[in-house]
Amino acid sequence: MLPDSELERLMQDMESDRVERKESVSDPGRIRQAICAFANDMPNHRKPGIVFVGVKDDGSDAGLDVTDSLLLQLADMRSDGNILPLPRLEVEKRTLCGFQVAVVLVHPSDAPPVRYNGRTWIRVGPRRATASLEEERQLNERRRSRDLPYDLRTMTVATLDDLDLDRFCREYVTSALAPDVLEANERTTIQQLTSLRFAGVEPPHSPTVTGVLIVGKTPADCIPGAYVQYLRIDGTALTDPIIDQKEIHGPLPDLLQRLDDVLKANIRITADITSATTEVRAADYPIVALQQIVRNAVMHRNYETTNAPVRVTWFSDRIEVQNPGGPFGQVTVENFGTPGITDYRNPTLAEALKTLGFVQRFGAGIPLARKALVGNGNPDIQFSVEANHVLATIGERR
Repeated sequence: MLPDSELERLMQDMESDRVERKESVSDPGRIRQAICAFANDMPNHRKPGIVFVGVKDDGSDAGLDVTDSLLLQLADMRSDGNILPLPRLEVEKRTLCGFQVAVVLVHPSDAPPVRYNGRTWIRVGPRRATASLEEERQLNERRRSRDLPYDLRTMTVATLDDLDLDRFCREYVTSALAPDVLEANERTTIQQLTSLRFAGVEPPHSPTVTGVLIVGKTPADCIPGAYVQYLRIDGTALTDPIIDQKEIHGPLPDLLQRLDDVLKANIRITADITSATTEVRAADYPIVALQQIVRNAVMHRNYETTNAPVRVTWFSDRIEVQNPGGPFGQVTVENFGTPGITDYRNPTLAEALKTLGFVQRFGAGIPLARKALVGNGNPDIQFSVEANHVLATIGERR
């Protein structure tokens, strides 16, 4: 966060295109628009933009009570899935010019364009606007010189022929962009692929890793570990007899749907007619918990330096989900699974899965799984976390 002197100067500067002032959070949509615009950094300041909450347009005190709840509401705007890709924010309570202010510091994105609810917002002087085709092209161009995460890099082994472009236009574009943006869309398929980070900026516009994973015809041909290995074992050890085994391939939307079908088919429902006046039916595992843990593994795994698949091993007393990718960023071996501590090895892939509805809210996968397990009578998830892999063990209902 910037020092008080710099923040006070920006807060009082009526001409700055790096500043937005809000008296309250009564219109959170406008604050999200400002966050989106600052993340895009259209003027290319390469400096953070700031939203001051609790400040009038003239820079004076709006009399807002800056509570922990308000700060949490602002911080949640990063991960609620409305702004994609995830913006990088810092939120603090500060005393500036003699009064309390909530300060939201928004860092420029390394992977523009950033969208809020399917629209690319930018800053034009002191006002916000949606980006034109040319402005969006300029934002795309900025990705060339950035140190991009692996899922945003282009694949020299793949061409646009390896993508299902009909599926991209029919399913992904319609989910990623707002209806009115689509209606007025003048962009070609290549421009849409580039803008949505499914293809590179420069000709021949090679597919990105995310593009191959989401709409690739056969992703594992380009990314050898991009599949899930399923094993059902009649016993409690890997050496016990195998009941069923599958390798589940395909673009991730199909892969996850097929995996859902496999998990649902193997859940056992029991009926209790002795402990209540009516029949009580219960599953040995809640499907919500299994979905969250498996989807987390697929989303957060390391696709770059290992060819190992995600492995789901279903024993007679437990299910193990092994993710070939250890903790990343601010997530460490020590704090793994701690509520509120999240990071993204594959942020563009996470955006795509959120767009398609496989992720409801960022950072909520493990808490949702734990809640479902408690409600079903299963023990808590046990995590074995190493530098290069994470093993999640889900015990059978007691």
